[in-house]
Amino acid sequence: MSAITLPRRETYLNANYGILSWLLTTDHKRIAVMYLVSITLMFILGGAAATMMRIELFTPASDLVDAATYNKLFTMHGIIMVFFFLVPVIPAILGNFLLPLMIGARDLAFPRLNLLSWYIYLLGAGVTLWALISGGVDTGWTFYTPYSTATPTEVITATIGVFIVGFSSILTGLNFIVTTHKLRAPGLTWFRLPIFVWSLYATSLIFVLATPVLAITLILVAVERLFHIGIFDPTLGGDPLLYQHLFWFYSHPAVYIMILPSMGVVSEIIAAFAHTRLFGYKFVAFASIAIAVLGFLVWGHHMFVSGMSLHAALMFSILSYMVAIPSAIKVFNWTATLYKGSISYDTPMLYALGFIGLFTIGGLTGLYLAALAVDVHVTDTYFVVAHFHYIMVGGAIMGYFGGLHYWWPKITGRMYSEKWGRVAAILIFIGFNATFFPQFILGFEGMPRRYAAYPPEYQFLNILSSLGAVLLGVGYILPALYLLPSLWFGKAAGANPWNATGLEWTTASPPPPNNFDKIPIVTTGPYQYPGKKETIG
Repeated sequence: MSAITLPRRETYLNANYGILSWLLTTDHKRIAVMYLVSITLMFILGGAAATMMRIELFTPASDLVDAATYNKLFTMHGIIMVFFFLVPVIPAILGNFLLPLMIGARDLAFPRLNLLSWYIYLLGAGVTLWALISGGVDTGWTFYTPYSTATPTEVITATIGVFIVGFSSILTGLNFIVTTHKLRAPGLTWFRLPIFVWSLYATSLIFVLATPVLAITLILVAVERLFHIGIFDPTLGGDPLLYQHLFWFYSHPAVYIMILPSMGVVSEIIAAFAHTRLFGYKFVAFASIAIAVLGFLVWGHHMFVSGMSLHAALMFSILSYMVAIPSAIKVFNWTATLYKGSISYDTPMLYALGFIGLFTIGGLTGLYLAALAVDVHVTDTYFVVAHFHYIMVGGAIMGYFGGLHYWWPKITGRMYSEKWGRVAAILIFIGFNATFFPQFILGFEGMPRRYAAYPPEYQFLNILSSLGAVLLGVGYILPALYLLPSLWFGKAAGANPWNATGLEWTTASPPPPNNFDKIPIVTTGPYQYPGKKETIG
């Protein structure tokens, strides 16, 4: 009797083979995977620069690298991690993969623009890396003038690379906005959208509205250097404060580009692993939009010591406190969702809980920086470094890792080692706090940032920080050691291994090329768990 051969199920991974089938694809899922590979490589490079910095700071003397090389290291770390990792990571990877699945669409509105955005990202990354490796840049990731108009390092090439990658963000944001408006499944009203979609929508608005300001600003820096036109350089009649206003008009909203998608991811994970509805759905949704809007109004709190008028500083301080309101709404709603929930402490949930803890510390210390008197004391110290990393690394990256683990079975069709996943999540949380919490104390005691050498009395806390960075590095390496083998050895995930709700869990894992056999019709909200009341729609 001959064995029965079942037909192979077609997925986005096996629909076509060969390098060209990937490089020329318009499938949003494949583009997301290509973004995953390229952005991960940038993360490794940025992390390598940070490792060199922490090794240098193990001792007070500048004995591993000289001061000039140290300047280039922290510039390389900042430029790569901000513009080529933190800004695109969740929208380009998880957003690209999940947005059509979450709204019941077959692809994004503009598939070819989506592929073009990835190629633009690669081009911008290549140009910037050439600048950072060939001669280096020593201005810091902010490219502050007048130093950036005078330093002999590769500023023009680096700014052109960042300018190029900005178009990748703009195309992604435009694609997400149009997709959310036009391609939602029948019955999927705005208040039935998953919170992750709301977060991507708010982030996309910032992409489209704020990125051109940065692009113009960086081009003006290049023009000033090339043609010696007085724009920002005071020796040529320019105004360096004008640069700061333009730069932070983009870069403070960019903070929310980095953190809003993570907030959306955490909302999805909290509801799924508390096995209950998301508390205050509409408040969380509108809080995302409020954060995006207010983000355009608070850039001046980075400039309290720059010489702005007292009245302007006071207004920026008040507006900075106002941003805390929608941020706190999210934290309180997540906490209320957990209340009396049936919580499962799986790997994604550990990352989400870690996000809440680290983001709360980062947010509260941001209120210190919004207070004029305290900001004057801690500006340009390690207090600012610690606050920034609690938001960006503790917040954005914890959210990204949580989302990657949550949707990994959907992306690959395979499960990973839950034991090692939990170990990595706990190790990252402990390592992060050991790395950056001592820096709050260092900054408050007066240690300035961006120095290769420092007084010996700061050594103990710097040793603690460097040892914590070792734990953090191990925690970041661990996921690669169990996620990659899961592609071959992980058990089959099934369509919905977490028993979660949402349209992405109604299709196969990994999804077919067109996502759904037929477009779904939506009749309920996104967080309807068994035994729970209908609250949305």
